[in-house]
Amino acid sequence: MKQALEDWNVQVLEAATVTTVTGTPPAIWSIINPLTLSPELAQFTDQWFHGEDTHITLPFEMSYQLEVCISQNLINEHNITKEFISRLGDLALKDPVKGRTVLEYIAEQEVRIYDPLSIFGDEEAFAYSPNSKVPHYCGYTRKATITPTMIYFSTPTVEMTNRVIRHYASFADRFLRVQFTGEKTEGRINSCADKTRDDEIYLRVYRTLANGIQIGHRHYEFLAFGNSQFRENGAYFFCPHEHLTCDDIRQWMGNFTDIRVVAKYAARLGQCFSTTRAIHSARVKIVKLEDVERNGYCFTDGVGKISDLLANLIAQDLNLPSDMSPPSAFQFRMGGCKGILAVWPDAKGQEVHIRKSQQKFTAVYNGLEIIRCSQFSTAALNRQTIVILSSLGVPDEVFNRMLLEQLSNYQAALGDRAIALDLLSRYIDSNQMTLTIAGMVVDGFMDSREPFLMSLLHLWRCWSIKALKEKARIIVEKGAFLLGVVDETGILKGHKNQISTMPGCPMKLEDLPQIFVQVPERSQTGRYVVIDGICVLGRNPSLHPGDIRVVRAIDVPALHHLRDVVVFPQQGDRDVPSMCSGGDLDGDDFFVLWDKDLEPKEWNVKAMSYSVPKPMELGKPIKIQDLMRFFVRFMKNDTLPTIALAHVAQSDYRDRGVKDPVCLRLAELHSKAVDYVKTGEKATMEKDLIPRRWPHFMEKKFKPKEAIYVSEKILGQLYDKVESVDFIPQYEAPFDHRILNAYPVDAALLKEARLLKYSYDTAMKRVMAQHEIRTEFEIWSAFVLSKPRVGTDYKMHEVMADVSIALKTRFRKNCTDVAGGKDFDKLAPFVAAMYRVTYEEMDSALGECRMTRAVGGKEVPLRSMEPRYMPLMSFPWIFHDVLGRIANRVLF
Repeated sequence: MKQALEDWNVQVLEAATVTTVTGTPPAIWSIINPLTLSPELAQFTDQWFHGEDTHITLPFEMSYQLEVCISQNLINEHNITKEFISRLGDLALKDPVKGRTVLEYIAEQEVRIYDPLSIFGDEEAFAYSPNSKVPHYCGYTRKATITPTMIYFSTPTVEMTNRVIRHYASFADRFLRVQFTGEKTEGRINSCADKTRDDEIYLRVYRTLANGIQIGHRHYEFLAFGNSQFRENGAYFFCPHEHLTCDDIRQWMGNFTDIRVVAKYAARLGQCFSTTRAIHSARVKIVKLEDVERNGYCFTDGVGKISDLLANLIAQDLNLPSDMSPPSAFQFRMGGCKGILAVWPDAKGQEVHIRKSQQKFTAVYNGLEIIRCSQFSTAALNRQTIVILSSLGVPDEVFNRMLLEQLSNYQAALGDRAIALDLLSRYIDSNQMTLTIAGMVVDGFMDSREPFLMSLLHLWRCWSIKALKEKARIIVEKGAFLLGVVDETGILKGHKNQISTMPGCPMKLEDLPQIFVQVPERSQTGRYVVIDGICVLGRNPSLHPGDIRVVRAIDVPALHHLRDVVVFPQQGDRDVPSMCSGGDLDGDDFFVLWDKDLEPKEWNVKAMSYSVPKPMELGKPIKIQDLMRFFVRFMKNDTLPTIALAHVAQSDYRDRGVKDPVCLRLAELHSKAVDYVKTGEKATMEKDLIPRRWPHFMEKKFKPKEAIYVSEKILGQLYDKVESVDFIPQYEAPFDHRILNAYPVDAALLKEARLLKYSYDTAMKRVMAQHEIRTEFEIWSAFVLSKPRVGTDYKMHEVMADVSIALKTRFRKNCTDVAGGKDFDKLAPFVAAMYRVTYEEMDSALGECRMTRAVGGKEVPLRSMEPRYMPLMSFPWIFHDVLGRIANRVLF
């Protein structure tokens, strides 16, 4: 030990004697929730209270929130005195809600409290009242983050619910979301297959799953995990009730008794935990359909039909704009069914046509639930697709030109209204937030340099450039990301195996597989155009040169009712989606590019065979312990991120790029790793597949210098052309006087607006803290700059969109209730008051930023102009449409 310390320059002093002091255990939990105590702890507790009655009962909500404060090191257990516990107990008897909110206030401040008793003299803590009504499809969720050495609890946040939590709404507070991660500074727990170095970490995970989590007097047990949760090392726990156990819940979820594959069992349970919106207005009539199968391929895998009437009912339930046609397709859950439902005329009334490939199990509950709807977003390249297109003959100068054009446009957009509006309308993100920002520009907020709008524009530019630098995310204006559906008419021609795809023998146009795509006309809102001609088709991630296909888009009048989707043929020798990285039609997004510059010279390299390995069956009924072991094994053996990174490095280093045998093996291995969650068969990387050299653009900071080389290939070229930019909120920009002067100042309205802003700001800060996001602008827009500790940037973008929508919807409802309704003449004065109180807070803060104080003989600002010290300003912008009407005096 001494030598080890000296190796790290830690000085060691030798002492003649060493005294060991026995620590005293904190007695707090045995007092609040007395369990069976050890003799030592029981004696200590008795001494602490001098033989008095030690039993103090706290409601679970207060016990949990106290756990939050202690786990986050805001209150230390050893600082807690018996007087503090007694006063907390008194508060629980008088007003348990106030007791909880006081502790929530402490958690929100994120400042260590050394004297817990001081809390009772904090007027702001006792005035704190953060709770408000939540949308019917949302609920409060508790979360525990477990690291190798710690467990952190989070204050409940509002999240969209799932089928299970909706059904057991009366037990909602007994559900707990749990996530296993590395320490706070390390992110996720990395897999280490075939190594034993981290076995103690995985043993800790298994012990938690097997033994459960104790919070106060409640004991939470492992329940199951959602499919997206699983990849992020997360699960749901549940505290059993005398009338409801974890087994009861799992039995209600569906009949899984015939399943003998643990991975499949887990996936079926996970289906019930998908975040969905229940459609209460629809009484569905199910019609069964046969799948179209040929040569061992399913051409309709995961796709069914839905009537136009049902599509309209869903659009109403989801509060989609009434002046627009309903979406053409929906990703759904319904009992044991899942996948996509596309609108078709032959589905009548409230019919839903379900195929066998969509029926996964039988369930008690069979209500229709929607995950998302089809919508248009502009396509974008990434490192993997660029490398493949480059290997297929697309010149480097094409990518370089596209990159430089976009960099120039982003810079110009900050100072030119016309360019900003043009770009926001062309570079549409998957959440269509750019269209919302474009609407704010149209309303004149860029002309007035309004601080919130200008901050959003700076954030959008920063987020876009960050994606260019780190992912080579180049926007393709003549392209789209679209959900896939099937051509039920059978008109579109499919893929033919006998057609030659050898280099130098180009396919004829009439031999190409056909698709149908109808997307919005950029120059005219509300109008759609059918794409005609050669297109490049694929899905993410693409690693094999055959993953990207060349197809022909044609016009089919019988398909004109389908918009913002890509329609695939049901004809041919092999279905086209499975040739695109093993895709199917149960909710996959495909990119379609009709940009002539991106048309490769080499068409349709032979696609990889994405055959799923035969899963291992147990040969006996699956028990919950099998599920726990699978969870831990997956954490240890999930090599998917490692394989993907190795492919990027090897394809850049090797002369033949993605066509090199090593890269082809990595592509096959990647496919196996993707299917690990379905099959339980791990993908093991052999040593010769591990990169020895890494290109500079991958930023491998902890590799030795000799292992890093400067890449001169296309990804290295693109990386070197992008300079990262920092996001700086535009706090000092002027608030818009068109709104400030729109209505007379009403003290009563301002008071109500301040109260609601306080609640909104609290909810926003809570979301920021839970997701470790620096600014409110990132939450509001879903343009998140910080890298998630677990999961991908794409998933974070998707999750934050749902969180943001739920937050805005929740407070729009609260504000309209206070204003007296949704009518503009009632709502507008209140929204203007919301804007004014935000202005007043910011104006006061800016005044403090300009004032100075003496610290250590130097003059420093009274307040730092950094996001964590500045007031929030997004509150009035939950009504961005109303603000636009006020600013432009649109009174109808």
